[in-house]
Amino acid sequence: METHVVIMAGGVGSRLWPISVPQTPKQFIDVLGVGKTLIQLTVERFLPVCPLDHFWVVTGERYVEKVREQLPGIPVDQILAEPEPRNTAPCIAYACWKIGVKHPDANVVVTPADALVLEKEHFARVISDALACTAESDAIVTVGIAPTRPDTGYGYICSSDTVRDKVVKVLEFKEKPTLEVAKEYLAAGNYFWNAGIFVWKLSTITRELRAHAPQICGVMDELAPSFYTPGEAAALRRLFPTCEKISIDYAVMEKSSRIFVIAGDLGWSDLGGWSSVKEHIEADADGNALVAASETGASETDIRLFDVKNTIVHASDAKTVVVQGLDGYIVSAKDGNILICRLADEQHIKEYSAPKQ
Repeated sequence: METHVVIMAGGVGSRLWPISVPQTPKQFIDVLGVGKTLIQLTVERFLPVCPLDHFWVVTGERYVEKVREQLPGIPVDQILAEPEPRNTAPCIAYACWKIGVKHPDANVVVTPADALVLEKEHFARVISDALACTAESDAIVTVGIAPTRPDTGYGYICSSDTVRDKVVKVLEFKEKPTLEVAKEYLAAGNYFWNAGIFVWKLSTITRELRAHAPQICGVMDELAPSFYTPGEAAALRRLFPTCEKISIDYAVMEKSSRIFVIAGDLGWSDLGGWSSVKEHIEADADGNALVAASETGASETDIRLFDVKNTIVHASDAKTVVVQGLDGYIVSAKDGNILICRLADEQHIKEYSAPKQ
């Protein structure tokens, strides 16, 4: 059975302003200063389970050229351009309906483009085990992340067992909890972070979408005759915006009786904010994390710190950055925009950076 990987790459990553902006969101940026963008790292971690010509990317129309530039090995007709965002259920349905035209027996992995996984070999084994399960059954398998702290920023998966690295039944999906509830989840041992990674046979997800999201399926059925034709883009612009705007979690995962989870200690982060980015950049003796290398590799910012502690400085396109007397701050410069903000207040960055009315 052929494996195909679908990468969802339409988000705007506004919590990482100013490096992540609608014109170039975080999945297309070298956020960690490692020489590769997040979407390139995502492809890299899935190559052990799938050849590059079986990768698909669903993204916004405005980002198609960025995908082509950063992932030149992915066939052009497997870069799918949403005319407008309609959340993850329509995004996934579009990819699965199109894959089904040429690969009706496919086994499919769906993943976000903008997360980090440190334990890459372990991750590849988990994905392979999930694919083996779905190949032989009508299960939908989601990947759970063994929590390392009582985090209130993630949704949780309640599983029927505390066991790791095995496929077990999902009892319930939980919304982002309060701190007290998150501590209870951590103590219980059978609650895992929801990474938004799903594995299924094409026939399984098609059946589940028809059962639980018939409106979206109706749109896809009307759209399907245009696939791989010159008229696909026009049909997509006309039909896709009529899809119900709903996540795959609400549309299928919370309604289906076929949901399982395989969880592991994978070193995963959604890099959803500056604090999580700072955690994954090697810090100096004062707890400062620096990203200075330009994305082209042509130059490096001269970052000079004086009496600075526990601060992240991300300034890859400035010439010289001097910071003095800060403790626990974000300092970031990108394309003429500058952010100086306490790490403790990073939840307000979206409102701070919103256009003036």
